[in-house]
Amino acid sequence: MTEYLEDKTVIITGAGSGIGRACALTFARTGARTVVADVQAESGNETVALIKENGGEATFIETDVSEARDVELLISRTIETYGGLDIAYNNAGIEPPVAKTADIVEEDWDKVISINMKSIWLCMKYEIKAMLERGGGAIVNMSSVVGFLGQPEMASYVACKHAVLGLTKTAALEYVGNNIRVNAVCPAIVATPMVDRFTKGDAGVVAALTAQYPIKRLLDPQEVADAVLWLCSEKTSYLNGHSLVMDGGFSIQ
Repeated sequence: MTEYLEDKTVIITGAGSGIGRACALTFARTGARTVVADVQAESGNETVALIKENGGEATFIETDVSEARDVELLISRTIETYGGLDIAYNNAGIEPPVAKTADIVEEDWDKVISINMKSIWLCMKYEIKAMLERGGGAIVNMSSVVGFLGQPEMASYVACKHAVLGLTKTAALEYVGNNIRVNAVCPAIVATPMVDRFTKGDAGVVAALTAQYPIKRLLDPQEVADAVLWLCSEKTSYLNGHSLVMDGGFSIQ
């Protein structure tokens, strides 16, 4: 275990699987006290068990990030358990139903906006207050390469990811004087259970997704975790309001 984040406390939302789990395991390996937040208790507790099996320190807190009360409790329980908050990765999100803009059901739109965008604001609202008491901190928000681009039949998702970048830049300007840095990571398609649900195991769909990237493969969750860790470390102490694109060259074609 490389303990360069020893005595630091990190919250990772959506840490029950995929990118969030990879990130939780990665931070724990650096010595960070890791708070695993997820709406799914079983998978969240599985992540904690994996961390502890490898000698790390972790706690699971069941959280619906679209609900203000849940997010407020997440932060207060983190402080009660570990004494403060130093780092947060606001990762939780869902995929949208595939539909053209005029065909999106309002209920589906509201759900995607609430979980993928409103939650980022809610998390920062309470995380920043905790970090102000701590004397500083680092936040990374989950956006996407489609935070810069359009994508047919994904209007709600694209709108959220654009908005996350705006929230990130605004908070970065507001709190840099308080020693709080706020950045975003913007990956392309990552090989996660979310993608598995979309492809339904169809090799042709997977091949089509992969073919669009010059690098000719999907992104691995561990690669995103390593990038998030880097953005939260002292190695990037001058990065603030930055949007780190990880798309294998997709957006520069």
